[in-house]
Amino acid sequence: MRIGNFVKSYLAVLVSVGLYAAPANAGEVRVALSSDFVAPMERIAAMFRKESGHTVTVTPDASGKLYAQIRKGAAFDVFLSADEELPKRLLQQGAAVGGSRFVYATGRLVLWSAQRGLVDETGMVLNKNAFAKLAIPNPRHSPYGVAAQQTLTKLTMWNAMQRKLDKGDDVTETYRLAQSERADLALLPLSQVMRDGKVTQGSWWLVPADLHQPVRQSAVLLSGAQDPVAAQALLDFLQSEKARAVMRGYGYESP
Repeated sequence: MRIGNFVKSYLAVLVSVGLYAAPANAGEVRVALSSDFVAPMERIAAMFRKESGHTVTVTPDASGKLYAQIRKGAAFDVFLSADEELPKRLLQQGAAVGGSRFVYATGRLVLWSAQRGLVDETGMVLNKNAFAKLAIPNPRHSPYGVAAQQTLTKLTMWNAMQRKLDKGDDVTETYRLAQSERADLALLPLSQVMRDGKVTQGSWWLVPADLHQPVRQSAVLLSGAQDPVAAQALLDFLQSEKARAVMRGYGYESP
C-alpha cells in the first residue's frame, strides 16, 4: 500500500484530546485540512475543545484534492487550505460564506534530509551530484509543491532535476519518502520537521522566502456547515494568540 493511501485511509480522524466533559450544546467541526497542518491542528483542537467543548474532526489531504471533494459535495464545515486561491474560488462559486476567509499562517519551505550532514547551510547540495532522489509534493495538488517547483525554477534547476524528482501525493508522503531515505532530499513544509521551534533530526536548509511566492495559508467557512456556530468559533480560535503560538512552534509565520 502506498504511504499516501495509508494516510488518506484514516479520513475523519477525530481529534479529541483531553478528558473534559462537553457541555450540552457542544458541536463537532468537520475540517478539510491541508496535510502540512495536521500536527499543529492536533494541539490547537485540544485547546479549542478545552475552552469551548466543541470537538474537531479532520480529513487531511493535499489542498487541491480537498477542494475537489468540496466541489463534489463532501460534508465539511471548514476548509484550511495551504494557499489563498482555492478558498477564493469556493467563495466565487458560492460554496463558502462571504467575508469568512482569512490567512491563518504563512508557511516556510525547507530542504531536508534524514542524513546528518548531507544538507549544508546554503543548500549547495542541490548543485552536487551527491544524491539520487529529491522528493517534492506534487505541484498539481499541493501549494508546497508549487513552491518547490518555483524554487527549483528560480535556481535554474527544474529541468535538470526531472530525472531525480519523486513526487509525493501530499506533503505527508513527501516527508515519508525522505524519512525512510527512499529519497535523499525533500523540499517540504518546515512544519513537517520542526517541533517547538527546533529541527532535531537530519540536516536542513531553510529556503529563502524570495525563491518562491509566499505560501499564505487560508481558512474559510463553508456554506454547507452543519454547525456554523461551532465552525465560526474554531475559525475565531485559529486567530487567537494561543493558536498562533502553537503555529510558530512548527515554523509557521503569523500573517
